[in-house]
Amino acid sequence: MIGGPEIRNPRRLQSLLPDRHPDVVARLERECELYLQLLNLGLQDDLAPFLEEALRLITEVVGAHQGYLEVAPCGDAKGGPHWWAAHGLSELEVGDVRSAISRGIIAEAMTTGKTIVTRSASHDQRFQERQSVREGRIEAVVCAPIGGTPPLGAVYLQRRINPGPFSEEDRSRVELFARHIAPYADRLLARAQARSTSDPTQPFREKLRLNGFIGRSEAIASVLREVALIAPLEIDVLLTGASGTGKSQIARIIHENSSRVGRPFVELNCASIPESLLESELFGALPGAHSTASRRIDGKLAAADRGTLLLDEVGEIPPSAQAKLLQLLQERSYYPLGAAHPVRADLRIIAATNTNLEAAVKEGRFREDLFYRLNVLPIRLPSLVERKEDIADLARYFCSVACTRHRLPRLTLSPHLVNALEAAEWPGNVRQLANAIEAAAIRAAGTSLLQIEQSHVFPSPEAGRGASPARPPAEKPSCNGTFQEATRRFQAQLVRQTLEDTGWNVVEAARRLDVARSHLYTLVRVFGIERIRR
Repeated sequence: MIGGPEIRNPRRLQSLLPDRHPDVVARLERECELYLQLLNLGLQDDLAPFLEEALRLITEVVGAHQGYLEVAPCGDAKGGPHWWAAHGLSELEVGDVRSAISRGIIAEAMTTGKTIVTRSASHDQRFQERQSVREGRIEAVVCAPIGGTPPLGAVYLQRRINPGPFSEEDRSRVELFARHIAPYADRLLARAQARSTSDPTQPFREKLRLNGFIGRSEAIASVLREVALIAPLEIDVLLTGASGTGKSQIARIIHENSSRVGRPFVELNCASIPESLLESELFGALPGAHSTASRRIDGKLAAADRGTLLLDEVGEIPPSAQAKLLQLLQERSYYPLGAAHPVRADLRIIAATNTNLEAAVKEGRFREDLFYRLNVLPIRLPSLVERKEDIADLARYFCSVACTRHRLPRLTLSPHLVNALEAAEWPGNVRQLANAIEAAAIRAAGTSLLQIEQSHVFPSPEAGRGASPARPPAEKPSCNGTFQEATRRFQAQLVRQTLEDTGWNVVEAARRLDVARSHLYTLVRVFGIERIRR
């Protein structure tokens, strides 16, 4: 059996298989690398990111331009819920693929339980008469069922990045992929089903485009209930809630579930633009309208034509612009600066604020008539303390995003950390949690650990990394710790002692520790080790 570092080193593989041709060794190396990555997929504990990561892996390995992966409980093709992921496909193309599943190539693979490979589906006698193939002008395809009989689903890849059809080696890789992800998918499907039976957001997930929106609490279900009611209507919306609660994300969900989906979605943060420039930025300006308008300026209203405009921090709009915004809301027209004639505005406006507008009205900072014009059907976003049951799912999602963004090894959250996250205070809400998890993932990866611990999220000031990003839960003093925490303490002590023994000669210390100098610098930074001058 070939294992360990040999599978990553072709020379070691060649030494183990001296009689094999180098091409054979190279193929074995690629297969071993694929197998390792498939094993890493098993670390996922949520179905949606698992499917996305799995599809990304196989499209890269095979060199496919587009891909689609779908699974359902026990291969249920009609009645049960389906989970899917797409790669390289537009929203319209995904819809076409999904609508053609019951009568296209995927259906053939699911029915026969066999992998389908074709040089050109458009010229293949088996498929050329099918409407989905004719309409899509589908060329090179490889499609394999996932699981046994009946299959759990299928993986479908089309259009190679390089010219030509998919090879037999591509076929074997896709089949290996489908065979190995089946038990993972089956386990995560069961978990997803169990969760959905007690998930108050499930009815809204079935009718709304949520694009991976995280949250299954009663508080979030109340928000989605309002979104489902408001989104299809041509009505302006006011989103309220503390900073970091996800108002921008909910605004985009409203847009994507409205009749304006596919049209522009434009954001304007009213607090980030100087008062003197806000009206120009919002309404636009003609040449010479003000000192900086040397040419025509198209404002955000023009950019959002026939779409949706999000006015974030609407409570920060100065009084001079509030009157013009009121006119826009009432008459659906506006005057660019310097214009003599109004411009019709065909757009939906979503306003968001983390300030108390009623208090601002009483203090004379916000127009009362504008407040009542905005406050028709308001939606309040709950703080993280009101949806603590979502914290674990959010943290796992942010961890996955951070690992992908920074090309880190796939990390998991320790059970001890999850408990600490749920017990901690998060005054910055979801945004603060996301930043804390991203920083913790970098810290954990810097110490060569594959699990994020509480110390990575709540580093002590004594470790040289400053104050904690959130207030951790109060704990009783304890001399106990996890294996990872003990390993971390030992690593820090070893690095510090080696540097002192070598007089902080980084080259010599790296040689003794048998690590790269760049990695040693990372360890010094992560552990907060400082040289003591004597």
